[in-house]
This record gives sequence, structure tokens and C-alpha cells, in this order.
Amino acid sequence: MDTKLIIDTDPGIDDAFAIALAALSAEVDLIGVTTVFGNVPLASTTVNARRLLQLCGRPDVPVAAGAERPLVHPQPFTAAYVHGSDGLSGKSGTLPEPTRELEPVDAVSLLVQLLEAADEPVTIAPIGPLTNIALLLAAHPHVRSKIGRIVIMGGGVTFGNTTPVAEFNIWSDPEAARRVLVEETVPCVLVPVDLTHRCAVDADWIAKLSATGPIGATLVGLTGSYQKHYPKALGRQAMVLHDTVAVAEAMSQGILRTETFPIDVDCGLGPSRGQTLVDRRPATAHEESPEVRSPGTVEVAVDTDLDGLRGFVLDGLSGSRR
Repeated sequence: MDTKLIIDTDPGIDDAFAIALAALSAEVDLIGVTTVFGNVPLASTTVNARRLLQLCGRPDVPVAAGAERPLVHPQPFTAAYVHGSDGLSGKSGTLPEPTRELEPVDAVSLLVQLLEAADEPVTIAPIGPLTNIALLLAAHPHVRSKIGRIVIMGGGVTFGNTTPVAEFNIWSDPEAARRVLVEETVPCVLVPVDLTHRCAVDADWIAKLSATGPIGATLVGLTGSYQKHYPKALGRQAMVLHDTVAVAEAMSQGILRTETFPIDVDCGLGPSRGQTLVDRRPATAHEESPEVRSPGTVEVAVDTDLDGLRGFVLDGLSGSRR
């Protein structure tokens, strides 16, 4: 049975690869896409998502626009310095114009409609800030029973990518992230930068994707800003497709190996704002510790077959699993 999947996204170059991976697959039923502020402002993330679905021949997938800012404090800056001013290395306008209109309802309303109509559990893959998902769960708790898993790209166990300790998606709206990761009972899988960095793809992988056909070549054409940024960030010639790793797990449960940990999110205004505090101490230490622990317990992706994961993504983006 195909997994029913909704992607909540802020495209974003790695989001573009993630959307295409799901949209081109016959193994999942992509029933909706919702957009959020993040890498670039909401207007850009929304048109990018619609154009990417058109590129993949999926105008059947509804798209609704969501939150344009965080729950509490303004987002200090976007990630345009990584993704380009339009989110796609200045190439958004080269994608086909969407033939389907934007949904007349907001993202949370579309999520409620899709979940209520589902006859089986739905996987949600939030690969941007968690604002839409926090609003959904706070305002519509009755839909929890319709959600099978929430597979989140976000956080860092040992390091961040926006500050020394905070990953961009969590840092962009820590209050929303804490609402979802700590205060909720819906099963969550967190795919942190510790693992996504290890899944980076090299020039040979990128060349293989470009040679698979027009869609692969177009996706590679969107990576100019990434290919300038990541050699500096990684210290080697490679590119990280963070969100694609999370969507791979959403599509194929178990492609990432996970461990369950207590977790919290720093919502203070100091230098550790947005840090995901993953408690890796043994359970016996928790029992003996006098401090009040976070109630949140989350599956955290810690490992994968790196070559297998890269092959899964390459095959998916080439359309070989349609």
C-alpha cells in the first residue's frame, strides 16, 4: 500500500530535490504540499513549490500557503545567502509556470481537509520551520489520530549550521519546534544535520543525476548557490541535500536508523536559541537525576547506509521507480 504523504516546505534547493523525489515516485501518494516562510519569504517558497510540481508533471497535487513568520519572535534573517534570493539560485523563473491555481485556503486548513479525508494514516514531512505543524496540532487536535508519523528535517545533536548549536529550521521558529517535538504525542522522527552532512553528494553523483534526463538536469541547474556555499562549509567538493534525506525516510520507513531520546528545544533569547537538546545519557542516569527532564521523546536518525541512501535518491530523481 502506498504511503500517503504531505510535505510542508520552504523551497529552497534541498527542498526542491525532496519535492521531486516524492512527486516522481510511484511508491508514495503525495496528497498535498504546504508552504511556509524559511529559506526565503513565503511568496517565493510558494511559487517555487508550485513550479517544482509542474516540472515533475504533478499539477494534481494541491498547494496551500501557510505561515509567513514565526509564532513569537521575528526570524532574524533568511537563508538567501545559501539558496539565492529566490530560493533556487536565481533560477526559479526558469521552471515551468504552474497550471493549477494555489488553493483558496491556508496551509493549516488544507492539512485538516487532507487528514480528515484520509482513510489511512498520513505521514507528514515538515522540511522547513515547524510553524504550520505547530498551528495544526494546537488548533485541530482531533487530527492527531490521522497522522502516522511526522518526519522532520531539523536540529543538530552535536552542532548547528546557522549558529554553533542551532540548525536553521529549528532556529527559525524554536517555539513552534518545541510545541511539536516536546509537547506533542504524535510520533516524530528528527533527521538532524549530523546525519544529513554525512549523506552529502559529490560531483560524480551530481553529474549522474544531470545525465538522467530533463528533470535531473533542471534540478542540477538549480544548485549554483549550493555548489558555491558547500565546499566552503564542508571543506571539500560536496553538496548536502538535507531535506531529501528526511523525505527518503518518510517514503521508505527504516532507510535511516533511529534511536529514541528525550529532547528539548532552547527557546531562550541567548546564544543557544534554537538548539535541540538531545539527552543521550543512559536511562539509568535519567532515573537518578534530580532535575526535571523534558517530557518530549523523539526518534532521532543517527545512521544510514550512505551509498544505499544516495542510490535511493538518485534512482528516485531519475524516475526509475515510477
